Amino acid sequence: MMVITSPKEMNAWSQTAKLQKKRIGFVPTMGCLHRGHLSLIEVARSQGKCDTVVMSVFVNPLQFAPNEDFDKYPRQWELDKKLAEDAGVDVIFHPSSEDMYPANAKTFVEVADLSSVMCGLTRPTHFRGVTTVVAKLLNIVSPQVTVFGQKDAQQCFIIRRMVQDLMMETKIIMAPIIRENDGLAMSSRNRYLSSDERTQAVCLSQSLERAEKMINAGEKRSAVILKAMHEYIQQNPLAKVDYITVVNTETLQETAEVFNKSLIALAVYFGKTRLIDNIIL
Repeated sequence: MMVITSPKEMNAWSQTAKLQKKRIGFVPTMGCLHRGHLSLIEVARSQGKCDTVVMSVFVNPLQFAPNEDFDKYPRQWELDKKLAEDAGVDVIFHPSSEDMYPANAKTFVEVADLSSVMCGLTRPTHFRGVTTVVAKLLNIVSPQVTVFGQKDAQQCFIIRRMVQDLMMETKIIMAPIIRENDGLAMSSRNRYLSSDERTQAVCLSQSLERAEKMINAGEKRSAVILKAMHEYIQQNPLAKVDYITVVNTETLQETAEVFNKSLIALAVYFGKTRLIDNIIL
């Protein structure tokens, strides 16, 4: 496995791979790898039919607001290298903030409307940071296939729209959520949870399961489903709901009723730790 830190060297590597008729799969991450990240590598090879896989490890400062956890965000570079290599990554792209954001940079990428709802309500600058860095990474790596996890479903739909609108030549694949044995969606931020918070955090996936059972039993009214989810989560005293919503996956606008491919998504705080989860019907 190669480690490349220079954007120019990374792009040169990709162009050479393409001349050799290799199909490049790309897995963007902020490191602190877990089984959820590693599953995306396999999706790139199997579903994306990629010959070679590039993973970026870059904690993107632009997607953190001043009051958020950029400095405390977990970093484990040596372990990440080993995990990536063992999982079959061919290249890790590990740039510096100075290379990704030169001092005179004036350009940002933002997807209107989709970025201002759901997580964008409480994190208003977050998705501009995400789309800006992903646009840069896609230009540098130039992959035919890029894989994101469904846990960050809003992010994935926003990036898919950016790729479509800007006519970028990569296919976006959304890979399934990987969960702990008790159902909690895997996340680098799970390590922030206290023992009691970790125990109660399973209410996120359980509330989504509850919603799915209601829908399968015939309930289609979003308000009824969301009320039941809210009441279920509030039984856990350490949980503070940020939002629970049912939206159209194309527009991310709320819908009065659930339908095929509706997204039910939620964000819940446990102390200072904000967890997200979702299902796509």
